[in-house]
Amino acid sequence: MSEPLRIAIAGLGTVGAGVIKMIRTHGDMLAARAGRPIEITAISARSRSKDRGVDISGYDWEDDPVVLARRSDIDVFVEVMGGEDGPAKASIEAALAAGHHVVTANKALLASHGQAMAELAESNGAALRFEAAVAGGIPVVKALTEGLAGNRISRVMGVLNGTCNYILTQMEETGAAYGEVLRDAQNLGYAEADPSFDVGGADAAQKLALLSATAFGCQVDYGAVKTEGIERVSLTDIEHAADMGYKIKLLGVAQATNGGIEQRMQPCLVPANSPFGQLPGVTNMVVIEGDFIGRTVYQGPGAGEGATASAVMGDVIDIARGLVIPAFGQPATSLSASKPAVDQSDSAYYVRLQLADKPGALAKVAEALGSADVSIDRMRQYGHTEPTAPVLIVTHRSPPDRVRQAISRIETLDVCADVPVAIRIEDI
Repeated sequence: MSEPLRIAIAGLGTVGAGVIKMIRTHGDMLAARAGRPIEITAISARSRSKDRGVDISGYDWEDDPVVLARRSDIDVFVEVMGGEDGPAKASIEAALAAGHHVVTANKALLASHGQAMAELAESNGAALRFEAAVAGGIPVVKALTEGLAGNRISRVMGVLNGTCNYILTQMEETGAAYGEVLRDAQNLGYAEADPSFDVGGADAAQKLALLSATAFGCQVDYGAVKTEGIERVSLTDIEHAADMGYKIKLLGVAQATNGGIEQRMQPCLVPANSPFGQLPGVTNMVVIEGDFIGRTVYQGPGAGEGATASAVMGDVIDIARGLVIPAFGQPATSLSASKPAVDQSDSAYYVRLQLADKPGALAKVAEALGSADVSIDRMRQYGHTEPTAPVLIVTHRSPPDRVRQAISRIETLDVCADVPVAIRIEDI
């Protein structure tokens, strides 16, 4: 059998410990599949004495991950520390400069420095792999760079944050309000003490930026992702959406348009019977559309020790087999500068209004919509006992700027009793 592939691991949290457990549990199987043994040479973390549920006494220890990255007795540097800059960035740069392959789960770093890292890797003949940075255990990066490489990709969509999907699912199933479900998610370990990175959409937007670059052959442009979180999604809208055959999901969409690459992460209504509509709990899903393949759907756990360690080891095994390909599917120097779309593509919208219960109210709303050239597909008014009535409208497909104009006009009407709510309905 060939010489072992020697790896170093920087970061011994949930993912790093999971990688060690996987290598110990499946060592013989991994060697058979990779064509060579995979061995851990050295490790690094903040604390050597912390109990991680796995014995690390047999591995060389480095206090400094940069020193670990430069060691001459390693072939692959596995970075699972996290962080956009600091030790993670410095150690990956050191490893690549030394010609070592890098496997990382660090979406934040790649969202900000992906282009520079990819160029550094290629200039030193090294691989930079990041399957674990996007959608956990779902091999969606591999799907784009390998399995679907013969296709021109037109659209990538995804539910990419398990915390948000859990919260929205629980709100629908239990009837509990956002704040209550968020506290439960924190108690269960699905949400951090400061959940803003997840519920604000930033975590999922970083993942979408990496998928978009890989799908469309452009440089990573996280700043171009129009991002909105789920903080303002109300139980009222979840209930009304369900009554009209929809569910609300935090959905990322990246698509090629005549005006550039459209990238957005926002709450959307999706048909309840669609793959996204049936997606439960903390599960992630990615849908990829290509010209020859049509639509492909990928579903699985988006986070956790097993899922993320699985993604890391998939990249490690590819390197062990000698598969060294560009990080984003084509040479970094050939990636075009991102051309962001000026505005979002046309869509139908769900509009919720609270109107004064008096004659002519609906006529005024219809006039405001018509003056912005937005037409009504269907409308529903619910029973009420107060002097105002809830009214739901689903529009026909319209440019977002026209919908914004219509909502602004409706808000000024004397029959409008509350701030209108408009949520995009995604065509899937």
